[in-house]
Order: sequence, then C-alpha cells, then structure tokens
Amino acid sequence: MLNESLDIGVMFSFRNPPQWHRPFPEVYRNELDLIVEAEALGYDTIWLTEHHFAEDGYSPSIIPLAAAIAARTERVRIGFNLLLLPLHDPVALAEDIATLDVLSNGRIDVGVGQGYAVHEFRGFGIPLTDRLGRFREGLDVLDGLWTTDRFTYDGEHFRVEDARLMPKPVQQPAPPVWIGATSEAGIRRAGRRGANLLGLTNPHLQQVYEQARGDAGLDVESAKVLQLHWTYLDDTDDAAWERAAPHFHHVLSVYAKWIGEANDPGNPVANLEIPPVAELRNSRPVIFDPVFGSPETVAAKLDRSMARVRTTHLGLGLLPGMDPALTSRFLRRFAADLAPALAPTPGGGG
Repeated sequence: MLNESLDIGVMFSFRNPPQWHRPFPEVYRNELDLIVEAEALGYDTIWLTEHHFAEDGYSPSIIPLAAAIAARTERVRIGFNLLLLPLHDPVALAEDIATLDVLSNGRIDVGVGQGYAVHEFRGFGIPLTDRLGRFREGLDVLDGLWTTDRFTYDGEHFRVEDARLMPKPVQQPAPPVWIGATSEAGIRRAGRRGANLLGLTNPHLQQVYEQARGDAGLDVESAKVLQLHWTYLDDTDDAAWERAAPHFHHVLSVYAKWIGEANDPGNPVANLEIPPVAELRNSRPVIFDPVFGSPETVAAKLDRSMARVRTTHLGLGLLPGMDPALTSRFLRRFAADLAPALAPTPGGGG
C-alpha cells in the first residue's frame, strides 16, 4: 500500500498503436512485467479495460488477461474499468469471473458498463437498442448465480433454468460490483443498486450518485469511488508534455471517433474536435483533462480533483505506445515521490 487513506491503482489497456507498433507478444509481455513491477512497488489495484475491433488492439478479452495477472501476482487486486456487459453471455461470464476469483484467491473487482460504440455492437450482432435491457438482466444473472445455490431467470434477453454455479467466488456473497456510466440515469442506477462507482471526476454526477444511494436507504460512507486520470510524470512540465502529448492525442482521437459515431445524447462530451498534438497543452480539455507535469504540478492537480469529488480509489491511466522503460520510470517515481503524500478529502467536494 502506497497511501493509507487511498487505493492507488494503474489502468493497463494492452494497446499497440500503429505509429509505435511492436509485435503483440512483446507488448503483452512488457505489460505483464510492468504489472508485476507495480505490485512490487506497492500499487493496490490493476485496472483492465475492454473494447473491440480497434486498430491498436485495445484489450478485447480481459478475462484471460486477468487470469494471467492473477497467476503472476499475489497481493494486488484486479479490477475491470470496465467490462462491456451487454456484449457478454452472463452465465458464461459468471462462471469465468468466479473462476478468476478462485485463481486470485478473492482479488477481483467487477466493473461493468453498457457500452456505446456502434461498431462493437454491430460486430457482435447485437442491436444497440438492446444494451440497457441486456445490461440490467446481465447484472441480475451474475448476482443470482453467485449468491444462490440454484438459479432460474426468465428475462427478455436471457433465460436460465435451474443453473448451479460451482465453484462459487471466494469473495462472499459476491465479488464487488462497480458501474460506470456517463448519464444521470446510469449514475442513479449505480447508486440504487448499491454498486461502487467508476467515476468521471464530475462533482454533479457524484452528487447524483450519492443522492440515489441515500434514496435507496444506502449509506454513502461505505461506497467506493474510482476516479481515473491519464497521468504522466517527468522532471518538468515541459518534459512531461513533450513525451506524453503524442500518446494522449492517440487516446483522444480514438475515443472521439467512437463517441461521434455513437451520437449518444447521454454522453456529456460536447466538442469532439481534437486539437493537433502541438496545441493540446494549451487547449481546452476535450473528453479527458490530463494530469501531466512535474511532481509538484501532478500532485497539486490530483489534490484539487480529490477535493472536488469523492475518491476512495485513484486510477492512473497509462499512455498507449509509451516506451516500457519510461512507463516503469513513471511508476517508480510516482510511488516514491507522490503517492505517500496525496490527501483525499473525505466525501470530496460533493
């Protein structure tokens, strides 16, 4: 543990952008080595993230990745930020996650979301209009199989008859469930269900979540909230931006394309025009507000964020295509120079 009052984790996406392309076996080997190093440095959670049919190979299959991580680590938790639940068969997924929980001896956090990318639903042959129904029913099936001896379910999208999941997860009654969403309706759903929140560093949505928990008779203090920040640390602000900007531009460009194609009114992003790499630093943030700079700059920005929104779990998004040696250096410097002094504000600013 790097900080007694804050779970500090790292998000890996196993991406291989064309402009920095390396053989995929090398990319996966390097990412797993970095994960082992992160555990040795004291990071608390490894977060995985799922997308499909991406040119850069954005991790499409996080269950086997989680199993590989479980086999090479002993302490660090393994979380999903997030798994696209409507694209999965929930019975098979319940078994896979239960098996992961056994392999890891109870270290799995199950973060899920509805998804939005049109090309993903098209590729799986699933109507985008079915995503909410499949998401709700998928959660019901996961919970039912994990927490009951024999489970029957008759939904619009999924039917289960007298199914018995064995072995059950190590974590009882079930692995922690997290929900990520971009709309107020989705955030309220997470609060009402008592799920932890994969946050968006948005004070208003944080208030919506806490109000929904309260309306459901659930306390706020026990809720876990992850806030993800794309982060890079170097000696100076100039050095950090010079190294990070091209990689962050790739992140923004991919998400902007997918969000634009989805045309989802629930997504809060209004301006999808991505500035050129050279203008990113001085432009108004689009989609994400990055945290790049010297140790002093990064610490100040993270402290301001945690004062605004409840943050029990801090996630550091690693930049795709970065030289693994530079990523290793970043992880070591963050652990030594920043992590111990970060000071989350109880309850955040909401």
